[in-house]
Amino acid sequence: MSFEAKPVVYGASIGEVTIGTGDLSLTIGGANISPLCFFEAPQKHPPAIGIEVSDLPFDTQGLPLLAALYEGCSDMAERVARAASVKGASFVCLRFESADPGGLNRSVADCVADAVKAAAASPLPIVIIGCKNSEKDTALFTAMAEALQGKNYLFLSAREEDYKAISAGVAMAYGHNVGAESSVDINLAKQLSVLMTQLGVRRDLIVLNPGSAAAGYGYEYVASTMDRIRAAALEQNDTMLQMPVITPVSTETWAVKESIISGDEMPEWGEREPRAIQMEIVTASACLASGSDAVIVRHPVSVEKLAALIAALL
Repeated sequence: MSFEAKPVVYGASIGEVTIGTGDLSLTIGGANISPLCFFEAPQKHPPAIGIEVSDLPFDTQGLPLLAALYEGCSDMAERVARAASVKGASFVCLRFESADPGGLNRSVADCVADAVKAAAASPLPIVIIGCKNSEKDTALFTAMAEALQGKNYLFLSAREEDYKAISAGVAMAYGHNVGAESSVDINLAKQLSVLMTQLGVRRDLIVLNPGSAAAGYGYEYVASTMDRIRAAALEQNDTMLQMPVITPVSTETWAVKESIISGDEMPEWGEREPRAIQMEIVTASACLASGSDAVIVRHPVSVEKLAALIAALL
């Protein structure tokens, strides 16, 4: 039986957010169709794929393809330039793991210097992720926003406990975009959007980050939440949920046992790298099918396969 397309017409659309400036800019959002249902209507901005680069070298044991991508790179800026060359990548995500007070606890000044060098090395727009420590991220994002003023980057993320300081220091003071991060709950996602807009952050500077999980690790809650967010935005014209959605897939999928355990430890699972790539692609694909306007992955094969998937559906 052949497939018969039955387009759904919505009376609302997702807002647009632009990351970067001029020729080095990327606009996400703008959709007025069901996720990935490109037959419903032409789309100006298909979902974007970002590639993550850490300020610390990745563990590449058992990952020869990932190791080959960054072979010879001595710092974050060199890794960013290499990552930006991966086919299908629309933006680069800088992750500052070293700032974590529970880890290396590198200074804000050192991390800012790395960010400035990395931004100069990237021909693609930049998204910045901190270390998940609220106090350190607030200081980090504010200093980076000032140092990168005029670049119009996206900072992930502002949360309930720090949205005032991060919104003021990133979006309101220096005009950057900011992510609104909640914990897989539509009500929390909407509440944070309301709080940030009431504070004075423009809606076209806000990207929703409603949370994620690796496939098989409670992902059904993620899918349900994102489905409800997209339905509220398009079917109910809820303006507080009409911001585009971004999902940092890499931080979840590279932390689970399927991506960590070596082939020697679990020979029946096969080699580590194919497993990790599959986990990343499956999770990111599910996020796109649930309504993500952009996903962040780590492996170059994941970037290429996801970009090919989107291209095949257009």
